[in-house]
Amino acid sequence: MLDKRLTEQPNPRSKRIDLLSPLEITDLVNAEDRMVAQAVGEEREAIARAMELAVEAFRNGGRLIYVGAGTSGRLGVLDASEMPPTFGVDPEMIQGVIAGGYAALIRAQEGAEDFPEAGAAALDERKVDGKDFVLGIATSGTTPFVHGALRRAREVGARTGFLLCTYPNQELVEAHDVVIAPLVGPEIITGSTRMKAGTATKLVLNTITTGAMVLLGKVYGNLMVDLQVTCQKLQDRGERILMETVGVERGRARELLDGSGGKVKVALVMGKLGVGREEAERRLHEVQGVVSGVLGDLE
Repeated sequence: MLDKRLTEQPNPRSKRIDLLSPLEITDLVNAEDRMVAQAVGEEREAIARAMELAVEAFRNGGRLIYVGAGTSGRLGVLDASEMPPTFGVDPEMIQGVIAGGYAALIRAQEGAEDFPEAGAAALDERKVDGKDFVLGIATSGTTPFVHGALRRAREVGARTGFLLCTYPNQELVEAHDVVIAPLVGPEIITGSTRMKAGTATKLVLNTITTGAMVLLGKVYGNLMVDLQVTCQKLQDRGERILMETVGVERGRARELLDGSGGKVKVALVMGKLGVGREEAERRLHEVQGVVSGVLGDLE
């Protein structure tokens, strides 16, 4: 292959995949996937730096904005969409921008990624500024839409990062505040970056946002105490969190949750300290919403 990008190289271990049985294909895919976590782990310092940049943006009133195309863009939108119900954050706080817009989420819009000016325009629509952190996702490292968006982000003073699964050149490293490059190796189907590169991307984004939410006090122990009680499943989870941490029966947990306006964190303080909603909210506000600042260590 003439392409130097790692994501476009042929994989010698899968060159006869078309002759394998279903079980052999399964074993081959699984063996390749085992390499992903190690590759992501080798980028631990860069991932931690991206987490710090996200937290810095949030504390300054800014946002984390993912920009990508195809699978990369969809994974960014997915990660962003999961933050409000899980951690109770404003949907504007973490956003995913995908080349081709909403239509590209459900049907490929391959040509949409070819225009850097479209990436810049997408950030202009969101009024990106110096308080934001923009993370471009392009596993091949070359997507014009992403580069155009990041160029505009730098022009307006935003912090920027780049996530790719091939070797970053020096120009890329120097241009951004952080570059994350898990080298997962050639795909089983040459160039099909929805596979190992996509899995690596999901792992990286999970770590960045989960870690950022922990550092912002959205977690107590390892419990998601800022979840939004918006469905039966989350109502049940909220009640179980209160049953476990406050030491009450389900009926009392439900009363606390109702009395808190559906806010698990507030209900937790109410139950542990025997105070009303307003007092619980006041105490949490004094410590920027960090439950351990009011109640101490969960253990």
